[in-house]
Amino acid sequence: MGGLRDVVRQELVARQLDEQIAGRFPVGKRLRVLDVGMGQGTQALRLARAGHQVTGVERDATMISAARARLAGEPEGIRERVRLVQSDGRDTGVHFLPGSFDVVLCHGVLMYVDEPDPLLAGLARMLAPGGLLSLLVRNGDALALRPGLAGDWETALAAFDTSAYLPHSRTDSNGGTPTRLGLDVRADRLSDLTATLAGIGAPLHTWYGVRVCTDTAADGAEIPEDLETLLAVEERAGKTDPYRGVAALLHLCGVRG
Repeated sequence: MGGLRDVVRQELVARQLDEQIAGRFPVGKRLRVLDVGMGQGTQALRLARAGHQVTGVERDATMISAARARLAGEPEGIRERVRLVQSDGRDTGVHFLPGSFDVVLCHGVLMYVDEPDPLLAGLARMLAPGGLLSLLVRNGDALALRPGLAGDWETALAAFDTSAYLPHSRTDSNGGTPTRLGLDVRADRLSDLTATLAGIGAPLHTWYGVRVCTDTAADGAEIPEDLETLLAVEERAGKTDPYRGVAALLHLCGVRG
């Protein structure tokens, strides 16, 4: 189990994704899932344990090694349902035929891609008709919130007029502010992604907020004893206006026409 922020992110996305799968596919259907930028494989393994056939794509050698190590500890039946591919998410057309998957996940990837539209178009082509595209992105409409709550007024003011994600916690020598991982990233606005999804044939079906209340937690924040109550608050906030609109992350679900 990771830190509080990661636990909230993974658990909220899992619950929201399960809700969408349950509402779209017959009960018991074994789905073909593509997880692009799967990281250590948290969602991929969870879906494989649920009986789905999962293909994970990850270009980072350290991440895919971690995913392989986690997979090795699973029972044989689960291992047989997971395929791992070391590749860039923009190369899905090289490895897979169009329409090969019922569900495509792309979580925490767009923020590292300067021009996400070609990537998204490629992911949409991987979906079978009626398939679900699940995106987790940094919320470009709420970038001023974290530095503002921390009293970093200069960063908060600058955040209103940028699509770059500028967390207040670390500043580089050029005046920019990389992520907590030390990487420069970008954010996406809901209106822009809504238009993009419509244009690639996977229009937005619904969206959620993720980490409405806990995004300002310290990196080393411990998991509280009342975690389930905390998650209940986050889950409710992630579905409810106006709270979901100021979440740190947005979980968008598009459906292939």
